[in-house]
Amino acid sequence: MKNNIHILGIFLLMLVFSQSQAKPAGNSYAEISKAHFDNDSIHKGNMPDTNLDIPRLIPKKKNGKFGYVNQTGKFIIQPEYHIAVFFSEDCNLLNSSNEKAREFGTKDYATVEKNMISYRIDQTGKRVYQYKDEDLGICKSEYRKQQFQAYVANGFYGIVEEAKFMNPDDPSQYRIYPKYQYLHVMEGDNIGNPMVIAILNDKFGVIDVNDNIIVPFEYADIKRNFSWKLGKMFEVTKDGKNYYYIDANNKAY
Repeated sequence: MKNNIHILGIFLLMLVFSQSQAKPAGNSYAEISKAHFDNDSIHKGNMPDTNLDIPRLIPKKKNGKFGYVNQTGKFIIQPEYHIAVFFSEDCNLLNSSNEKAREFGTKDYATVEKNMISYRIDQTGKRVYQYKDEDLGICKSEYRKQQFQAYVANGFYGIVEEAKFMNPDDPSQYRIYPKYQYLHVMEGDNIGNPMVIAILNDKFGVIDVNDNIIVPFEYADIKRNFSWKLGKMFEVTKDGKNYYYIDANNKAY
């Protein structure tokens, strides 16, 4: 159906960055762009703030379908969707030629899919817009080059600062000397200190570019998607099947 083109694009992007054991083909880095979510535009009665760094509404899967919970784990929007994305801007709608459609491109709405139809919902769960191909404008993206990237040497992954890295034989030029089974620099709003998904002893965790452990190495997988960029959260699993979100303090939601 035509209405699925937009959400299919989002879904495919998420799949690209969420393959469980895929290794990068070379020494690459991902573009950074700023996350968009609003911690102040929702009624606080059902949305108690326990962590101001993450959204008040978090996608959560139950019985095979997605809804949204608040920070205490209570479902505010009941699970009924095949796909549910963080509340965030939709640049296609923001640049629409349809003035009425542009209203639903702001960060006050989230994109969901049910029965192969894509919608924008508000923070009460009401479907306020159904996607139409003719409403989709062209995104005006700003390229932001990563400051750090993963580097492979002798079969192990490390971190280098691209602008300063000249000699791979000089250990002092590495930000993190290669010792990990895998590293992936996450997209986010802090280019100088990005989050990095890592594998050590066959377990996934999260480090920063100073080699500080942010999330302990206790997971079977952490998805390489846009969850950190959009919601300052990581999508993790311990059994390889059931995924859920955690914050940077390793608290599950």
